[in-house]
Amino acid sequence: MEISVSRQELLRELTATQSVVERKTTIPILSNFLIEAADDKLIITGTDLDQSMKTSCPAKVKKPGACTIPARKLYDYIKLLGDGDISIKLLENHWVQIRAGRSNTKMVGMARANFPQVPEFPESSVTKIPTSSLKNLISKTIFAISNEESRYTLNGALLVFKAESLTMVATDGHRLAHIEKSGESLSNISGEKKTLIPRKALAELQSLLANSDEEYLEFADDDQTLFFRIGHRTLTSRKLTGQFPNYEAVMPRDNNKFVVVRSEDLNASIQRVAQFADERSGAIKIRIEQNELKISSSSTDSGESEDVIETPYNFDAIVVGFNSAYLLDFLKATGNAGEVRLEFKDAQSAGQMRPEDGADDYKYRYIIMPMRI
Repeated sequence: MEISVSRQELLRELTATQSVVERKTTIPILSNFLIEAADDKLIITGTDLDQSMKTSCPAKVKKPGACTIPARKLYDYIKLLGDGDISIKLLENHWVQIRAGRSNTKMVGMARANFPQVPEFPESSVTKIPTSSLKNLISKTIFAISNEESRYTLNGALLVFKAESLTMVATDGHRLAHIEKSGESLSNISGEKKTLIPRKALAELQSLLANSDEEYLEFADDDQTLFFRIGHRTLTSRKLTGQFPNYEAVMPRDNNKFVVVRSEDLNASIQRVAQFADERSGAIKIRIEQNELKISSSSTDSGESEDVIETPYNFDAIVVGFNSAYLLDFLKATGNAGEVRLEFKDAQSAGQMRPEDGADDYKYRYIIMPMRI
């Protein structure tokens, strides 16, 4: 194999792929990129067996072929080179020579045959998803995914396809984020299709979407694998098995007391008061009574704090405790802009938060379990 490639284009694709590669792995080949050259392009693949990324860039291919190169080393080295063309040549014993300007480096690779087979994108039953919708769905739910490895089915977000809507739901058992985007026209979807996407794949998808100006993402799946293709990049992820909880059962139905506050005011108040909450639980108390919302906290170690926000409220007084971090996560996801509506039934039932002036085609709800305080 012998090729010449632009440093800028190579670096862009290595950047997109390197986050998939395992830093610390017991299987040495997984620390490598697979580099394949043919038909005037260079194909780069990285995998950790759970997920893989495949991308490409134009190259002058003098001699087609393939090699594997330590991913982190290659990425760090290419970053330090000046702009211009780089030549990459496969030598004997899987060594790879990299030349750029006056720099000449040889890296120790491994046999191409050892690199695991990466699943190929199935061209049948592909669904096109608008990238702007998916971006919004992920950013509004990813923070609510559980970090507990033991709660396997909560380690991802549920994506629900219907012919004219997309819904994403995530929960860690203490809070639940639910967003629905209506007005879609999705191909190859009849009835309802549910897909559980692992947190790691969602995070990867988020950075792919952030660095792409494609209008649509192509989604497909088979029995074991999820496939996401954005332009010339394809992300695959192993499916999460198991049943996502019945989230519709926990959606509050009769939260008939509500208060509307400016996101910015609520965010600032919670942040101030949370400084004095119990460090372990982060619990703050919300008391709503005639036209005012009081947020307070106290702990034996640090003291106590109270903030008052004036706002219209004409229902019975209510006192309820919440984890301050969970409230702040929601406000951050909404961009701390506009107003939010807090809806309650009583001190023991789940509270619901949603943007008061949200976009018509997005329905965003955040359900949060109360704490005893």
